[in-house]
Amino acid sequence: MMIILLPIAALLTGIGLLLLGTGLLNTLLALRGSGEGFADQTLGLLGSAYFVGFILGTWLCPKLIRRMGHVRAFAFFAAAAAASVLVHVLFVDAGVWLLLRVLTGTALVGIYTVIESWLNTQAPPDRRGQVFAVYMAVNLGALALAQQLLRLDSPMGFSLFALAAILIIVALMPVAATRLNQPVISDTPGLSLKRLWRAAPVACAASTLSGLAMGGFWGLGAVYAGRMGMDTGQIAGFVSLVIVAGALFQWPMGMLSDRVDRRLALAIIAGIAAAGGLLMALFGPLGQWLLVAAAVFGGGAFAVYPAAVAHLIDHLHHEDILSGNASLLMLHGIGAAVGPALAGWLMGMTAPMALPLFFMLMFGLCGLYALQQSRLGKDRIVDGAAHFIPMVRTSPAVLEMMLEDAETGLSTDEPINAANDVSPPPNDSDATTHSTVNRSNADDSGH
Repeated sequence: MMIILLPIAALLTGIGLLLLGTGLLNTLLALRGSGEGFADQTLGLLGSAYFVGFILGTWLCPKLIRRMGHVRAFAFFAAAAAASVLVHVLFVDAGVWLLLRVLTGTALVGIYTVIESWLNTQAPPDRRGQVFAVYMAVNLGALALAQQLLRLDSPMGFSLFALAAILIIVALMPVAATRLNQPVISDTPGLSLKRLWRAAPVACAASTLSGLAMGGFWGLGAVYAGRMGMDTGQIAGFVSLVIVAGALFQWPMGMLSDRVDRRLALAIIAGIAAAGGLLMALFGPLGQWLLVAAAVFGGGAFAVYPAAVAHLIDHLHHEDILSGNASLLMLHGIGAAVGPALAGWLMGMTAPMALPLFFMLMFGLCGLYALQQSRLGKDRIVDGAAHFIPMVRTSPAVLEMMLEDAETGLSTDEPINAANDVSPPPNDSDATTHSTVNRSNADDSGH
């Protein structure tokens, strides 16, 4: 394994340092904005603006990367992100911050695209699944560790913003020094939403509702913890706990998804996340119990999107998998762009408790819909069962890497759970009727 990782160590180091900086910034802005007196609605819009930038970046960044090359594009996007970090403290204004969040989201998806397209070409085809797992572990580990940097100083000062900018700039060094050949980025046109829904309505619903809830968490989770009386260090622990629990529960959730009807598995996973949201609302003022509730929420919430991806792959022919996943990624991104604004509005109109109740509602609807669909009949797999892949929503470039594992089907002599029908459907129309199939899943991570 080390022989494979050594050539790409510069790329992994660069993305790890970058996510330390941006992961710190995401939580820092919520705390600083709250301290500056920004309304919950405004803080929600800031979270939404970041994901609007993410969506814009999926269209703009591949063209810029092809024009500039990978190293220069990475430097360009990292410079934009670092500069935006520092401008936040020069102009503490909601309108300026909204524009800066769009810029940061666009820059970050550009950086993801650079790194992931590079990893795609550098990882041997038979080891892409392992490289993908390491890459996702770096993502989640950096995001969790970044929260602990909040303990170094007050969010109301300058030093944490400076530290975030420094980490982003230092991330340039290993990438700029690499001698790896630069790959060619290809466009992945999305599958029409009508075809996507006909193929796997549960995957579409789960991806969108998961995006709504997780966008709310990333944009306002730290604000909610602060409203519950936590200090900066406790807020850092709260956010880190959700991320770590989400990462650790990926594997048992994946095993569940592999062994029962995927629709039923999604219903259970979403139900766990919804229960976590309800417990967070009930235990909000109760200190340690809130952390237990947060762990339950993270354990379910982070597994919904990768389970939806595996379910979608179950229902697509091989040639449609990349485009289908690109469209699913877009649905998740649209949900993440709307979620913080909607959750922030609810918090501002009612109380901070509205955020975990929003989580409960989104994941509850997801679980109920998946359960209802699972009762319509056996699910049918189109070309063979997929693997659950622990993953974080990043850029469309990651899809090629994760599909090495996701497309691995069940062997013909392997026993099949009676709840799942993995025989190919008689025709395409049958494959899209009430469909949600089970797959054998394997892996995922964070923001």
